[in-house]
Amino acid sequence: MILSLENVSYKYAVTPILSHVNFVVNENDKWGIVGLNGAGKSTLLKLMAQVELPDEGNVNVLKKYKISYCPQTMEFKSNQTVYDTVLSHLEESVEEYEIKAILNKLGLTDYTKNIDVCSGGEKKRVALAISLIRKADLYLLDEPTNHLDQDMIVWLEKYLARVSKAVVLVTHDRYFLTRITNHIVEVDQGNLYTYVGNYADYLEQKEMRYQQALSAEHKRQRFLKTEIEWIRAGAQARSTKQKGRIERFNKIAAMEDMKLKDTLELKSAASRLGNKTIIIDDISKAYDGRQLFSHFSYTLMRMDRVGIIGNNGCGKSTLLKIIMHKIQPDTGSVTIGETVKIGYFAQMNEVFEENQRVIDYIKEFGEIVYTAEHEAISASQMLERFLFFKEDQYKPISKCSGGEKRRLYLCSILMQAPNILVLDEPTNDLDTETLTILEDYLEQFKGAVIVVSHDRYFLDKVADRLFVFEDGNISIQQTTYSDYLENKEKKEHGKQETVQRKKERPANRLTYMEKKELAELEKKMPVLEEQVKNLEDTLNTLSDYEEIKKVSDALEEKRNVLEESEMRWMELSEKMEG
Repeated sequence: MILSLENVSYKYAVTPILSHVNFVVNENDKWGIVGLNGAGKSTLLKLMAQVELPDEGNVNVLKKYKISYCPQTMEFKSNQTVYDTVLSHLEESVEEYEIKAILNKLGLTDYTKNIDVCSGGEKKRVALAISLIRKADLYLLDEPTNHLDQDMIVWLEKYLARVSKAVVLVTHDRYFLTRITNHIVEVDQGNLYTYVGNYADYLEQKEMRYQQALSAEHKRQRFLKTEIEWIRAGAQARSTKQKGRIERFNKIAAMEDMKLKDTLELKSAASRLGNKTIIIDDISKAYDGRQLFSHFSYTLMRMDRVGIIGNNGCGKSTLLKIIMHKIQPDTGSVTIGETVKIGYFAQMNEVFEENQRVIDYIKEFGEIVYTAEHEAISASQMLERFLFFKEDQYKPISKCSGGEKRRLYLCSILMQAPNILVLDEPTNDLDTETLTILEDYLEQFKGAVIVVSHDRYFLDKVADRLFVFEDGNISIQQTTYSDYLENKEKKEHGKQETVQRKKERPANRLTYMEKKELAELEKKMPVLEEQVKNLEDTLNTLSDYEEIKKVSDALEEKRNVLEESEMRWMELSEKMEG
C-alpha cells in the first residue's frame, strides 16, 4: 500500500464534497477517477497529494514512497526559461537529456522560451513534464490530456501504460482510460464507488450495479405496499411480533427512494436550415511568415459531420474563426447562407457574472426553445438535460466548478437553437457523462457540425469526415478518426520497411514479370485517381444518409487500392533505379 484515505470528509464552504470515504492505492495500481463536473474528482486528487487537508479523517502516505502531483493549473516563478522552470521544481538531480526528452515529447522544443510568454496550453504541458520527470512511486495527474495533440496523447498513453509505478488520473478521454487503467473510482454525491478493470469494464459493472439496485428498490416498494395494506386492515400493535413488524416497516419506509436514470428524450433544438449553408472558397492564411493552409475550398452540406485534426498551432482554431468571420483570410472568401444560425463554442468560456443564478443566466438566451418537431423545451429542461438538476439551477455561478461552467456555456449556445454548430475543443473540462449526453444530442441534431478535437472517442462518435492539417495544407478524408490513425500508422510503418529493405538489399534489376507489373501500374493509377475524384465529387452532392454511406464505402475501397498501387509502384521504381 502506498496511500490510504480513512473515513475522510471534505466540504467546500458548506457544500459536502466527500462524506466518510475510504480509499486505497497500492503499488502498480492504475486508477481512473470519473464523475460529474463538480462531484469532487480534483478535490480527491488534492487530498491524496495533501495539497488540501480533510475536515475529518486521515490521509496516510507511507514514508518510503514519493508522490508527484500535476494539477490542472500550476503557478510558476516569473522571468525563467522553460528549462529552468522545470529544473526549479525538481528535488532530485536529473540528467539534462532526460528533461529534454520529455519536453520534446510534449512539444516544448524551445527550452529558452520565457515561461511568462507561454500560452496556457504550453504552461499545462510544462506542469505535466515536471510531474513526469520527478522520480516518484505514485503519479497524480489532473486532466493530463488537455492541451495535448494526438501524437502527444498517444505517447503519454504508451508511457503511462509502460511505467511500473502507480498512477491515479482524472481525464475525459475514454480511450485513454480504457487503455491505461486497471481500476476505476467514481465520485458520486459524496461517495466513492470502486470498480476492478478499465473504463469499459466500469461501464458494464456500473450498469449491473444499477440493475441490482433497481431490483432491490422494486422489492422494497412491493414490501411497503403489502405492509401498508396490513396496517390499514387494522392490525393492532399489541404483540411484540406486531410491534417489530411495524418498526421494520418504518425503518424501510424511511430509506431514501432510489433515483432513476434521467429518461428525458434527447431531441435537439435547431432552427430551419436552407439549401445554402457555408461555402469556403479558395482560402489561405499565414502568420509570421508560416503558411497555416492555402487554397482550401469546401461546401458544407446540411447534415455534415466534420472533425478537424492536426498538431497544436497548425491553424485549426484559425480556420474556425475565419468561418465565423472573426478574422479575415489572406485569400479567398467564406459565404454564409441567409438561414444559417451558427452556434460557436469557443475554447474559452465567456465571462460570467459570478453572483447570477444558473437558471437566470440561461433564461437570458430564451425561456423556451423549439425542436425540429416543434416541441417546446424550457430553459429548466435544457439545464436538466445537461445535468443541472433542480437544486443546482438556483445556485450562483460562483459555486460552479470549472467543468460546470463549461457545461453551462454549452447550454447557453444550444438554447439559441443554432442550425450549424462550430465547436472548438468541446471535450476539454467536460466529464465523461456530459460528453455522452453531448454525443447523443449531436446524433439527433438537425444541422451541420464542425468540431475541433483531439478526443478520439468523441470524434469517432461524432465525425464521419475529417479536415486534416498537415504541412501547411488541409486534406479532406472521408473516414473515422480511428481508421485515419490506423491507416497513417500503417503508411509510416510501410515507409520504414521500404527504407529498411532498400538499405539491406543490393541493387537489382527488375525481373520480366516485375517490369510487366510496373507497366500495368502506370496505366492503372491514373484511372484509379480519376475514379477517386469522381466519387469525391459525387459525395459532395449527396444528402441521403444511405447514399452517402454507399458512396463513402466505395470511395474508401478505391483509395485503399490506389494507396497499395502507389506503394508497389514506388517499390518497383526504386528497385529499377537501384
